Amino acid sequence: MMHTILIWCFIAITQNGFKNIDVDTFKSIAQNKNITILDVRTAEEVKSGKIKNAIHIDFFDKEFDNKINLLDKSKPVYVYCKVGGRSIRAAEKLIKSGFNTVYNLTGGIDAWKAKNYPTVTK
Repeated sequence: MMHTILIWCFIAITQNGFKNIDVDTFKSIAQNKNITILDVRTAEEVKSGKIKNAIHIDFFDKEFDNKINLLDKSKPVYVYCKVGGRSIRAAEKLIKSGFNTVYNLTGGIDAWKAKNYPTVTK
């Protein structure tokens, strides 16, 4: 049974084309200037703080697909939302739009804040 679950997880990652990463890994990578950090929460949610240098594009914005296509597809994209659901859907859209390297923050900004990692507000 354990092997079946592991095989299924591998297939899910391969089919989706992106990787889920934990908050500690995300934080260590977030310092890199050669990546794109993408916050897909609503404007109201972003008011409570976002990860430094994150670009905000609301997943529910009707122009979401057009806006993500303006991002540099050669850079790895690290995407997050509040708890991880929307960012998974956003990661799938990024892959379908031609981004090759996409990572999703498991647990979203809530996991980030639970570790007391810093956020910035406008």
